[in-house]
Amino acid sequence: QVRLAESGGGSVQTGGSLTLSCEHSKFTYSSYCMAWFRQAPGKGREAVATIDSKDGITYADSVKGRFTIVKGSAGRILTLHMNGLKPEDTGMYYCATRGGMWCPLLFMGSREYEYWGQGTQVTVSS
Repeated sequence: QVRLAESGGGSVQTGGSLTLSCEHSKFTYSSYCMAWFRQAPGKGREAVATIDSKDGITYADSVKGRFTIVKGSAGRILTLHMNGLKPEDTGMYYCATRGGMWCPLLFMGSREYEYWGQGTQVTVSS
């Protein structure tokens, strides 16, 4: 069973920064995709960024240039650095993973992922 645990959420003002971390247990598959999703109140879960087994990265257009996804080289940590935060970035942020060399296209959504963390709340005030 894969376990994921997010941390680092909080409340910031517009333009502020946060760094989210996702600590995960050892994976049973040799290749895997990891992703950050978010869910705003009353909305569906949307992909924010993905990183595949070859460290190929994809960002949602809404966060390009502001967010950076990093896969830890030493430990089992996935990080999301968020800069220039906007009120529309508010939501619960989740990390997720699935086996396989490549990540699903962003529009394919959350159903493509097998394991999820419990989420960490990010609130950006204007």
